[in-house]
Amino acid sequence: MRGALLAAGAAETLFGLARSGRLVGVFEMADHDERFMRTALDLAQAAAEAGEVPVGAIVVDEATGKVIGTGANRPVALHDPTAHAEVRAIREAAESLQNYRLTGLTLYVTLEPCVMCAGAISHARIGRVVWAADDPKGGAVVHGPKFFDQPTCHSRPAVQGGVLADEASALLKGFFAPRRKPRRKSGEQASSEPR
Repeated sequence: MRGALLAAGAAETLFGLARSGRLVGVFEMADHDERFMRTALDLAQAAAEAGEVPVGAIVVDEATGKVIGTGANRPVALHDPTAHAEVRAIREAAESLQNYRLTGLTLYVTLEPCVMCAGAISHARIGRVVWAADDPKGGAVVHGPKFFDQPTCHSRPAVQGGVLADEASALLKGFFAPRRKPRRKSGEQASSEPR
């Protein structure tokens, strides 16, 4: 689908993104994008092993190639609903730089950011967001509220989805599959009680 969309309107889309200032070296970083996304996938795997939803994120200075902050989902362990991978990576990067503005940095995350994380990305002035798997239910970049397209959004990063999407999707599906299977013995009827 992405290929068809690109073929159908690539020139129009690229011109529109460049004109709006949202296209910032997207094609120059292709090799680096996969390398950095693999680091985020390693963090997602660690989250899964800890019993958390497998999402990992890193904040990178593209000019130097240095990873400034990392994060893996930890809301369950930390008893903190805001402990999403993106927020944790942003907090670590801001602490590392001693600055709440992360202007010009790139966030790599294994799942399309939710609205809370999109808000944090905007407030931090992240320059570019790259994610792996789309999230039609909870995503807020190309799904749901499309946060960065809202007129009230303070800062709009360049965005790119689909980098190593199959690997991120497989990790998520592998995590949720055993949790979604019916937990009844053969022949028993399912309970009408909510789970």
